[in-house]
Amino acid sequence: MAGKRHILIGVAAVVLAGVGAMLMISPGAPAPFLGADGKEIAGSISEKLHININGVEQGMFIRAKDKTKPVLLFLHGGPGMPKFAMAQGYPIVLEDYFVVCWWEQRGSGLSFNTSIPAHTLTEKQLVEDTLAVTNYLRTRFKQDKIYLMAHSGGTFFGIQTAARAPELYRAYIGVAQISRQLDSEKLAYTYMIAQFAAAGNSEMVRKLEAIPLSDMNTMPAAYRALRDEAMHSLGIGTTHTMTSVVSGIFLLVMLSRAYTLGEKINIWRGKWSASSTNMWNDILATDLTAKVPKLDIPVYFMSGLYDYTVSYILAKDYFKNLHSPMRGFYTFEHSAHSPLFEEPERFGRILLQDVLAGATTLADLPVPVNGQSQP
Repeated sequence: MAGKRHILIGVAAVVLAGVGAMLMISPGAPAPFLGADGKEIAGSISEKLHININGVEQGMFIRAKDKTKPVLLFLHGGPGMPKFAMAQGYPIVLEDYFVVCWWEQRGSGLSFNTSIPAHTLTEKQLVEDTLAVTNYLRTRFKQDKIYLMAHSGGTFFGIQTAARAPELYRAYIGVAQISRQLDSEKLAYTYMIAQFAAAGNSEMVRKLEAIPLSDMNTMPAAYRALRDEAMHSLGIGTTHTMTSVVSGIFLLVMLSRAYTLGEKINIWRGKWSASSTNMWNDILATDLTAKVPKLDIPVYFMSGLYDYTVSYILAKDYFKNLHSPMRGFYTFEHSAHSPLFEEPERFGRILLQDVLAGATTLADLPVPVNGQSQP
């Protein structure tokens, strides 16, 4: 009996030590921008804040090396999975050229709250929230128009927002742009089975085939759980070189000093919430190519060649038929789902030479200002 008591005491001590260590590395404040002299760069901004957005308190990080730069609102995907913590593990170029608002959407990360009614977590509400955050940023930084950048699931409502209120935005940048996601999932499913079969991985083939292709229209939980493992083992997931979401994403979140321990836990609660699943079903049921056939502002699509999380092929097809006064498509040949993190130097050149300049000189599929396709 005494031995069991000692074991329990030892386990409790280990748990308490672990919690204490996590609290120490979770002060909950983003790092400032420091110059070569170790002092904070004058005119920079690095803050974490919460504001009321359409009746719900929501959180965000606002960061820039120069707060007089153009403002860019970043819409994360998931659904329900903020990208700020992951961004800190990679070279980030956005904050060199823009005042970046890393908003964590209703029900996600800093904005997770169990009191938020599930029925408000819809694409329509996220469009309304995006417009409200946009107007907050326009007013605060005294800019009539801002840039809108969306990644993955964020592109689903991001491009709808840009279509609804083009007068608020200088340009729309879709990174891993969604088009027809149900078709994308089917392409990925077929590709993964073929690749695993060719590699002799009969166990993974068996697991995938146990979830029929016909079930993809509801994204069953069993497939969502298997999907990450399968995609990352083939280099078609978050990044082309990421083999594990544990080391590639989970640890970056848990080691981030920008979040408190409670906020880190809420990131995962939001990621796997029922509302996140409902959003997935909305995405799967929607053909964005029919819903948003045109934008009245410059459009830039940036896609990784190895991306099957959101099909590179389908994103390119969408781009070819999307009407816009000017648009450019950019292939990242060494990337999967996150070219912003995987090829930051090229991403930065495109932002500087094309997006900020209102040009498409670096695009592999450019359309000039007059809207006529080039040969």
